[in-house]
Amino acid sequence: MNPDLGKAHILLTGATGFVGQAVLERLLTDHPETTISVIVRAKGSTPAQARVDKLIRKAVFRPWRERVGDEEAARILAERVRVIEGDLDSVEQLPGDLDIVLHGASTVSFDPPIDKAFDTNVGGATGLYGALAASGSDPHVVHISTAYVNGARKGLVTENAVDHQVDWRLEHSIAQQARERVEFDSRQPETLRRFIHSARQQHGKVGPRAVAEAAETLRREFVDAELVDHGRSRAESLGWTDVYTLTKALAERVAEEQWAGAGHRLSVVRPSIIESAVSHPYPGWIDGFKVADPLILAYGRGQLPEFPGVPDSVLDVVPVDHVVNAILAVAASPEEPGRAQYFHVASGARNPLPFHRMYENVKEFFTANPIPAEGGPVEVPSWRFPGGRKLERELGQRVRRSRAAERVVTHLPATPLTRKWLDQIETGKHELELLRSYSDLYRAYVQTEIIFDVSRTHALHESLPDDLRDDRGFDVDTIDWEHYLQGVHFPSITSLTRAFADRGSASARTAKPLPQRSDVVAVFDLEGTVLEANLIEQYLMLRLADRAAVLWPREAARLLATFPKYVAAERRDRGEFIRTLLRLYKGMKVADIRRLVEGRVGRQLQARLLPDALARVAEHRKAGHRTVLVTGGIDLLTAPVAEYFDEVVAGRMHERDGVLTGYLDRPPLVDESRAAWLRHYADEHGVDLARSYGYGDSLADRSWLQLVGNPTAVNPDAALYRFARGKRWDVAEWTKSRSDSAPNHIDNLR
Repeated sequence: MNPDLGKAHILLTGATGFVGQAVLERLLTDHPETTISVIVRAKGSTPAQARVDKLIRKAVFRPWRERVGDEEAARILAERVRVIEGDLDSVEQLPGDLDIVLHGASTVSFDPPIDKAFDTNVGGATGLYGALAASGSDPHVVHISTAYVNGARKGLVTENAVDHQVDWRLEHSIAQQARERVEFDSRQPETLRRFIHSARQQHGKVGPRAVAEAAETLRREFVDAELVDHGRSRAESLGWTDVYTLTKALAERVAEEQWAGAGHRLSVVRPSIIESAVSHPYPGWIDGFKVADPLILAYGRGQLPEFPGVPDSVLDVVPVDHVVNAILAVAASPEEPGRAQYFHVASGARNPLPFHRMYENVKEFFTANPIPAEGGPVEVPSWRFPGGRKLERELGQRVRRSRAAERVVTHLPATPLTRKWLDQIETGKHELELLRSYSDLYRAYVQTEIIFDVSRTHALHESLPDDLRDDRGFDVDTIDWEHYLQGVHFPSITSLTRAFADRGSASARTAKPLPQRSDVVAVFDLEGTVLEANLIEQYLMLRLADRAAVLWPREAARLLATFPKYVAAERRDRGEFIRTLLRLYKGMKVADIRRLVEGRVGRQLQARLLPDALARVAEHRKAGHRTVLVTGGIDLLTAPVAEYFDEVVAGRMHERDGVLTGYLDRPPLVDESRAAWLRHYADEHGVDLARSYGYGDSLADRSWLQLVGNPTAVNPDAALYRFARGKRWDVAEWTKSRSDSAPNHIDNLR
């Protein structure tokens, strides 16, 4: 067989994907007379041509660029590669002189919502074959599919059309209607009330807009989850493992009916699990993580203590360069018009890799090359392969224990120790979620008993000229799994992570020096951030300072009796809590409060200021930043700290004849009202919020902290701590003991 494609005009879809990049590189490298048209959609504001220009700078093309030189590479691209902008289902016109079509575009997810899976895989195929028919071209189409289109079967599967009677047109139509039905269901009052209730419980302290946004997020997540479940259930009901393999099988049927059935030449190439290159363009080349890689890395990080795989099932893996070589060999060997031919590119029939052998290689590799962690190198677990049912029971028990622990810890006072416990719980939850998601995703691939026949594919390899087999061949018999996995593949995927980099301890890192700027503001919350005293403690200081010592127990007992009311209000809404508490000030004289703040109470408050906070304020002032203290409490109590800031923004209580009425003269400046104030303040003072800083301790501070480019959670409560970790904000532990340098207390999580 002559594998040379000569002067063929080739249309390539999916060129930006993993296999597509490798196909394009091979065409540029080994088929210098071909012309290549690529269908690429614009992405955001980036046009298709710019995406292709950027694509050529990726690692897969580096050996070719180095060989021909950058100037020659640019000339070749301009001369040989033509970009057609558009989606497959909306391409207006294709060239009329196409010789070969390599169709590899598809969704990259195994578990997408059902409508998206059908639109991409089935809709894309119908759009392509319709456009080809309209173009007047009569190319040989190589339709790149997956071996798993054969569905949930056992035993040997031959290289033939998949035997099924599924009406792809009807299934596509119903899949498109599914989103409309689920969107309708998600907007029903009883469903919306459930979302609102959940959002209010989690985000009520942040403000009404945050509750509304969270409720809408929950609704959208509900829609996607329902559509994912719809796709999974429909696929299983028809005999496929997931909606990805179902839609890929139906896309093959589109090709068979609309292309081969119309008298054209069609070849279908079905790879199994595609992983890194064994030799070309260089050993270990891979573009991002592929099917098995997240599982491998999760195991290496110690996140999967067990897994429901069947140890003697076959994990059918094939290197990407084998797949590319097979695609191009098939492209050079068309079938007769009106007929389709099928090729499996798989290893299980001739060079099987049992799952237990894969596990042994992974364990050996990460034992010899452990991933570093702050507590020392990760020790990987030993799997017992307990089976899916037993593992599900164990997972259920662990989930219940994790939820119980989380409920307890989140109700404890916010301290470094409780935050450490919360980190441990979150890590455990993440591992549980990983295990469950990987169990669902990989079950079909690590418990399968299907074997893909490769007789036709092997015969095609054998037909290659002897001098080309080493470079352009695809004989899976030649793969040494131990060498490939431990010497090529595992090093390539671990190099994509930062796990092996010398990261150092996060707590040992120091914050960068503050930049000198005059258009920056540093906003500090007061209670819990600058002052180690909450509003209740401040009230008690005033009350007890103005009463005889014999009356202190009575006053404390009175406040303690109403304490549950304040706790409930604080959990619901920070503003409600402040209003409720400040009612206690009714009847107090303004002059008495000022006298106490200038004396005994002021000294008490000064003693409760956090030195790390004051040091940070001083750093901001030295850098030319405007420093602002903001509190939902009253201005009468801010005098002891005001001297450290350029400006203090606080609430003010209504008074009559010098006596407080118990009412604020305006709503308290907390949560979303503080965010609105900060936006207005920035506009009024010419402040660049993207370069500004914010420091807060409560989930109620989230809304305004999100507005600044440099937010820091200081001694945060559990809810803010979780949010800050998720957003990779800085987290600081500021204490009453003066540290050497305040920035050293910042744990930079970004």
